[in-house]
Amino acid sequence: MKNVKHEKLKIIPLGGLEQIGMNITAFEYENSIVVVDCGLSFPEDDMLGIDLVIPDITYLKNNVEKVKGFVITHGHEDHIGALPYILKELAAPIYTTKLTMGLIENKLKEHNLMKACKRKVVRHGQSINLGAFRIEFIKTNHSIQDASALAIHSPAGTVIHTGDFKVDYTPVFGDAIDLQRFAEIGKKGVLALMSDSTNAERPGFTMSERTVGKTFDNIFSEHRNTRIIIATFASNVDRVQQIINSAYKFGRKVVVEGRSMVTVITTASELGYLDIPENTLIDIEQMKNYTDDQMVLITTGSQGESMAALSRMAADMHRKVSIKPGDTIIFSSNPIPGNEKAVSKVINELSAKGADVIFQDAHVSGHACQEELKLIYSLVHPRYAIPVHGEYRHLKANAGLAMSLGIPKENTFILRSGDVLELDEEQAKVVDHVHTGAILVDGLGVGDVGNIVLRDRQHLAEDGILIVVMTLERYSNQLLAGPDIVSRGFVYVRESEVLMDEARHVVESALDGCMDKHITDWGKLKNATKDALSEFLWKKTKRSPMILPIIMEV
Repeated sequence: MKNVKHEKLKIIPLGGLEQIGMNITAFEYENSIVVVDCGLSFPEDDMLGIDLVIPDITYLKNNVEKVKGFVITHGHEDHIGALPYILKELAAPIYTTKLTMGLIENKLKEHNLMKACKRKVVRHGQSINLGAFRIEFIKTNHSIQDASALAIHSPAGTVIHTGDFKVDYTPVFGDAIDLQRFAEIGKKGVLALMSDSTNAERPGFTMSERTVGKTFDNIFSEHRNTRIIIATFASNVDRVQQIINSAYKFGRKVVVEGRSMVTVITTASELGYLDIPENTLIDIEQMKNYTDDQMVLITTGSQGESMAALSRMAADMHRKVSIKPGDTIIFSSNPIPGNEKAVSKVINELSAKGADVIFQDAHVSGHACQEELKLIYSLVHPRYAIPVHGEYRHLKANAGLAMSLGIPKENTFILRSGDVLELDEEQAKVVDHVHTGAILVDGLGVGDVGNIVLRDRQHLAEDGILIVVMTLERYSNQLLAGPDIVSRGFVYVRESEVLMDEARHVVESALDGCMDKHITDWGKLKNATKDALSEFLWKKTKRSPMILPIIMEV
């Protein structure tokens, strides 16, 4: 029997590289495409008014008949958040573990997609067949339960995608990461390893989630007489479990505040991922029945988000909770890169109200550090290394680790979103680049706010707007009324009457100039008004507001 010549496998990241967020990768073999994860990212500072950002899936829509399904590694927003938007354009079944599915279903219910969308819950160790692929779910640890790595078996070879992971030998709930399975698959031969790069710059090991439980116990015993408020990520179910454990030990009741926190905790306890002793959870309305030393508040807002519960408390905008001197407030998280300023602002506001703020040692990461990444590389022994999940510097650090373990430089690929990597046993190379990008979601509008709208918003935000209203006589174009000038966000009109009068004269003389030249076209009249006014305002104020001329005729 001669060897049958196999096609090559294509790996196409459509998002999630060069940033933390918006993870989505297509695996393509002949007529089958499997999509791993489908996440959103949060807007940059210059995306004014945008709520969230989702990936552009033009490539998948152009190959819709090949798409066999979405396979999801775990339930964080940067891996599941775009699903409800994407499924409206591309209906494909979803395969994932129990808790992850529970969190996805919350989203599908909100978007009325439960009927339209096929779903299958998969257990760790199970495999599913999708077209030319067989995909096995491998148990890992992360800062949310039920996280999986994926072994993606194709005729061209096996790729292991770690998902977001850490190696935790003593997890709070469930089993440790299935290192044995990684080793077994590694023995059979692995084509490529795509591994989490978030902490690839950090040496050593990530501490076990359990160590945070000990820290909580210590803090609780040192602050027996104060109210304790703990801010953490809504999705970190194990963290919430440990807070509940400590609260129960010290005889405190627990209040959960913040919409996303309530949703996740409800889902997790319904599915059996949280063990809450009876009569421990109380409603926020019942807080007044307990003294400060009988209470713990678990809240969202550890990232300083302006609308989250903790930030509202800090700014005195929270309806039920106000911070008072002596409160103990624990930040059980690290600022995500870019949020440092917001977090420090909230810490300052809380401290100014007399609260005792603790933000050391009350957090461990959910991502593997260098030694754990080395462990996985050593067990899996991949031919090719493809770092994923991180900004460029994280990917580069991960690639450096792979090379230090003997993977040749030419077998290490730092991809960009949109690259098409073709690989088989013989070789791997980037052969093409497909269209990718970010689609902005603003309220109910998906993709209707583009660069031009953002540019206008930027302009309005920086320089304000002037609206010039004038009434012309029909046919003769004589100026009957106006020009009236209304300004917003440009200057305070009452104190700038002289400037406004001069601006009016500038517009009048521009219009007179047009009359003399017998220009009657409204477009040209508007442009003349704009040009004259912006030149005048720039000279006088060194500002260039947006100018909107409005012409009416009678």
